[in-house]
Amino acid sequence: MASSEQATTFMQAIALLGPRSVDHIREAALATLAPPPDRRDEFDALFRMWLHGEEQVLHAGEGEDEETGVKENGSSLEQLAPEQGEAGGEHASIEERLTRREFSVRADSLPAFQRQIGHALPKRRSFRTEISKTPGALDLRRSLRSIVRNGGDIPSPVWRKRRQAPRRLLLLIDVSGSMKQYTPGFLEMAHAAVQGAARVEVFTFGTRLTRLTSALRVRDRSMAVARASSLVDDWGGGTRIGPSLLAFLSTPRFAALANGSCVVILSDGLERGDHAPMELAISRLRGRAWRLTFVTPLAGDPRFRPETAAMKAILPMLDDLIDGSSVACVADFLLSLARSAPAAISIWRRAS
Repeated sequence: MASSEQATTFMQAIALLGPRSVDHIREAALATLAPPPDRRDEFDALFRMWLHGEEQVLHAGEGEDEETGVKENGSSLEQLAPEQGEAGGEHASIEERLTRREFSVRADSLPAFQRQIGHALPKRRSFRTEISKTPGALDLRRSLRSIVRNGGDIPSPVWRKRRQAPRRLLLLIDVSGSMKQYTPGFLEMAHAAVQGAARVEVFTFGTRLTRLTSALRVRDRSMAVARASSLVDDWGGGTRIGPSLLAFLSTPRFAALANGSCVVILSDGLERGDHAPMELAISRLRGRAWRLTFVTPLAGDPRFRPETAAMKAILPMLDDLIDGSSVACVADFLLSLARSAPAAISIWRRAS
């Protein structure tokens, strides 16, 4: 699925090329829409169907070959199916089933976490500067003004230093059927993070990608959770971790949110089917993120080992693999992001 930015860029490319022939339009589409090499045949078939009037030769695939929807605001046009009971990793699948859920807000609303998260995020040096009492870069303009005000006497110079700004926290929450019992707690924690820190972004993914940041900015938790539950269409459905993360990265305004950020993926990692898209997505996130963490509820079992093909493939690209069997574990880890020492709840950490 092409994003609005890609569609706009495609039209601009056509205007720039002329175009003199249909081949020029195809080249513009390849350059701006960037279909992956393994789907080039599908792209060519769709291109011929729309511009040459040929009959469609491709049929809607199943599982991981289906397009991953991206949703930010508004409601879906698809007919929603009634929710059915599904829990446990053995029920993870790649089939899309659209459902809606209503969550009840629990009494423990993470007040301490909300108060601390704004100060617990790691800092980065901003491009903006501020006046400093300790020596740094000389503020020549203010220093000269001070000399003029003092009749030529040379006072203490005015120093400036670069500000410290908190890094963005990006939460990517798996809402598939195998994560069903953990979703309400993670959603409450995400609301507390959005309320407590200025630079937090929240997305959910199952068989499609949904941005929840705007909904979670509502101060009242009950209203925020209700708005979030109405936005997400794929609660408790199938699992397409790789395609969903690739959909996030293929949308420029979303992908930019990962630059220099603390990216936390909350998922059991049970990718059904080929794990290559998941490996590719994690590799691209690794190149953008300042710190990349994978949180899995399966780690609550002392016997857990990352032995699946998908987890073995992505483990070298991660900074942390965290126990996500409880909201308290995840909240404690998020509050330790600025510390240089590994958190006690990390079950695996990249060697420094």
